[in-house]
Amino acid sequence: MNQIDERIQAAFAAVPREKFLPRKQRRHAGENRPLLIGHEQTNSQPTTVRQMLQMLDPRTGHRVLDVGSGSGWTSALLGHLVGPTGVVYGVELIPELADMARRNLTAAAQHWVSVHQAEIGVLGAPSQAPFDRILVSAEATSLPAALVDQLDRRARMVIPVSGRLSVVERDEAGSVAVRRVGHYSFVPLK
Repeated sequence: MNQIDERIQAAFAAVPREKFLPRKQRRHAGENRPLLIGHEQTNSQPTTVRQMLQMLDPRTGHRVLDVGSGSGWTSALLGHLVGPTGVVYGVELIPELADMARRNLTAAAQHWVSVHQAEIGVLGAPSQAPFDRILVSAEATSLPAALVDQLDRRARMVIPVSGRLSVVERDEAGSVAVRRVGHYSFVPLK
């Protein structure tokens, strides 16, 4: 097992999925499938989240944007991975889910992690950019330039685009490279 796998395994152990699910779904937390969290949104299946985090490779001290925070589980996992010297800034479009995420994160006691109501018509958090890492948990039909623009130099984004995960990397010079992997299904990015 490599170092990133060990770090992600430790994050999963420290941030139990069931604490980020509605009460009726908690008994299914150990199942490897998406679970409904309300408002036609899901908490992604653990293997998908693990794969996305492995591709993202968040490091201690990173500034991370979590787009589509849902119930706050991915934000808390990212918070564990970047630690208190990092920052996780989550955005969620659905007000009730943003509230749920904030309640769940209060219990997680990670003061460096926050979830905010996404602004209508604004993708991500351009006022907080640049970010070292961006994780997107909703599927775009094409790669959103607005999110690519929020990446810092030597930064990475993982985003589902048209049924595949795109790993977007910006190098020191500012050039952007994209590789597409796997086949996945996510709720649509709005």
